[in-house]
Amino acid sequence: MDEILINTANGVCTIQLNRPARKNALTAAMYQTLADSLRAVDAMPTVRVVLLQGHPDIFTAGNDIEDFLHSPPLQEDAPVLQFLAAISTFSKPLMAAVSGPAVGIGTTLLLHCDLVYASETAMFALPFSQLGLCPEAAASYLLPRLVGHQRAAEKLFFGESFTADEALDMGLVNRVVAHEGLLEVAQRQAERLAALPSEAIKATKALLREGQEGAVAAAMQREIARFQVLLHAPEAKEAFTAFMEKRKPNFNSHSA
Repeated sequence: MDEILINTANGVCTIQLNRPARKNALTAAMYQTLADSLRAVDAMPTVRVVLLQGHPDIFTAGNDIEDFLHSPPLQEDAPVLQFLAAISTFSKPLMAAVSGPAVGIGTTLLLHCDLVYASETAMFALPFSQLGLCPEAAASYLLPRLVGHQRAAEKLFFGESFTADEALDMGLVNRVVAHEGLLEVAQRQAERLAALPSEAIKATKALLREGQEGAVAAAMQREIARFQVLLHAPEAKEAFTAFMEKRKPNFNSHSA
């Protein structure tokens, strides 16, 4: 079964995460496919809008921990870093339809989307600290600018999940819709956008993002440098060991 489904119609390329048995947890192979697909469709004149979606019950649980531990992002060309570069520099409108949990990168990738529609069942979480790690995807730069420092700090420090309504209040999503109508609403909006003058839309996106490209790239570099150090630290090892052993981690012996 293909873990990434891609369909193009009416100027809209729909990219669906398709690993529901593993809660759409992302592997290195999936990141590579996503990165390659985004780069390819960015160069296709027939594609005017990209819509990212998961399944009705799950957007993504974030990284597949076993795969992540087997293939940590230690090289510059790591698939997840290729994906982050592709999504942060994508020149066309990028939309997301979120239903169910969106964990870790499932939330941070939304910071690079131009439009985000969520169902009433959507739940967001940024549990990096709980894994002994730091944010990625330039979240340390983009999130406080979107929601304010204190709110960003609360979400990143505690990693507690928050609802679609809170995400709407924060400005992370454009609209909350009924669960059963999410994909229809998102597809309709994508097709509306695809019918507009494409060069004008691309120019508007470029202007909206003017001045932040370098800052986003620099933030990603800072984050991955810290991320790689933390990944080998005792706290992360304890967090991942506890996760694999299905127990609560104990960080008391690893205090700074």
